[in-house]
Amino acid sequence: MLSRDDIFSELGIGPVWRLRETAPGQPAPAAYSWDTLADAVARCTACKLSATRTQGVLGVGDRNADWLIIGEAPGAEEDAQGEPFVGQAGKLLDAMLASVGLKRGDNVYITNVLKSRPPGNRNPEPDEVAACRPYLLAQIELIQPKLILALGRFAAQTLLDTDEAIARLRGRVHGFQGVPLVVSYHPAYLLRNLPDKARAWEDLCLARRTYKSLTPDP
Repeated sequence: MLSRDDIFSELGIGPVWRLRETAPGQPAPAAYSWDTLADAVARCTACKLSATRTQGVLGVGDRNADWLIIGEAPGAEEDAQGEPFVGQAGKLLDAMLASVGLKRGDNVYITNVLKSRPPGNRNPEPDEVAACRPYLLAQIELIQPKLILALGRFAAQTLLDTDEAIARLRGRVHGFQGVPLVVSYHPAYLLRNLPDKARAWEDLCLARRTYKSLTPDP
């Protein structure tokens, strides 16, 4: 009998996430409502980041969105404003969304793997990811997206439980419990590496084609 991982492999949609594990002492994702989730993120002291952040950054956008965009962690401006993907990286993300007929808050929800800013924008540590895992899973449970777009190496590797380079992960459709997942570059990376904008455009086109295949025109 095929295992769940074997079935996903046969379907060609990549490895299954291992994010279903809930940290001890935290509610299961399905136990949250939007109000209790927002309160939990605001009050969270599950990892050391609570001592250095300004505020928890839950996410922003349409809570019934078909598109769920997941980045890495809040930066300095996000920590100050309480919203993910602001500043120059946020402006580029908005332009990327507009290029495929989308806009922030309209059938799009934006969040990060971590809800608190790591000092100096360093990479998140495993215990920090584990502490935030239930919050991200709760968002996915509540939103029920049709497509997930993972932006950046860390988000992609965390969500897909892999150490493969982003160059090997992009260009194909992965999946999480039947939800297609497409990998692309983080807007902050693209600001420093302009030639990769063409590849990011290819990823967005793949995401759009995948989404349209799930929601055909009447």
